[in-house]
Amino acid sequence: MRFPHPLPHPPEPGRSAELRRRFAEEARSGRPDLTTLCLLMGAVADRALDEAGIDGVQMELDRLAGQLPFRPGGPHAWATAMRDLLGERHGFRGSPADYQRLESSLLHEVLVRRRGLPILLSVVWMEVARRAGAPVYGVALPGHFVVGFGPVDEQVLADPFDGGRVLSGGDAELLVAGATGEALDPSMLAPADPLDVVLRVLNNVRAWGAARPERSEVSLWAVELALLLPSHPARLRYERAQLLVRRGEFLAGAAELEGYAEVVSTFDQPAAERMRGQARAARARLN
Repeated sequence: MRFPHPLPHPPEPGRSAELRRRFAEEARSGRPDLTTLCLLMGAVADRALDEAGIDGVQMELDRLAGQLPFRPGGPHAWATAMRDLLGERHGFRGSPADYQRLESSLLHEVLVRRRGLPILLSVVWMEVARRAGAPVYGVALPGHFVVGFGPVDEQVLADPFDGGRVLSGGDAELLVAGATGEALDPSMLAPADPLDVVLRVLNNVRAWGAARPERSEVSLWAVELALLLPSHPARLRYERAQLLVRRGEFLAGAAELEGYAEVVSTFDQPAAERMRGQARAARARLN
């Protein structure tokens, strides 16, 4: 499977609005689909990903799922089968260099490159395994996303970033200790909700954009998609306002600052006044 290269080509305004509408509709549906949300996110980032490309990703995931053995057994057998297929046969894995690439957070690009961040590689693992009937889900360990198979009391973890290596309990403890310096808590092993996965992906995109001020348009679309999720940090409105002002959209940024100030004023009046002052300063930059 091949998709057009290179990135990035943000979509036209009209198409972008339609993609965001579809993203919000899917996120607020009864059973939001993780693949669909990731692909709509990719289409917002890259205008080269059209409807045919989106369908192509779905077909590629189906094709990969069709290469798995029929119901290989329990959780460990599923984890091993996925490692053999995606990690060893098809070469999906990650490296430190992948953290420097926006493509590493876009599902359609990860399928092409066979490289990505832990969470996007985990999305590939989950969506292929789910199509094959596996009891699979994401596990949002602090600092490192992995995949779980089977019920929690029989859980088997695999690390797609490491080619699908099947983890022992000690391995998971080391991952958490390396990321946070803390001990593994059983609550960290709970299945991740699809919308939490999407928010975490968008957080990664925001972090990528924040490190590259010249790519503020990436930070902006990531914030705006996160704001469309049913549950999101309220402070994202303030981040959006700052981005708009930084990009020279002073009126829009001032309006967002004032709107967020109204929310904040119910519990932090001094902070609300500071935001109103920032709104006035933004408008003054038009003079």
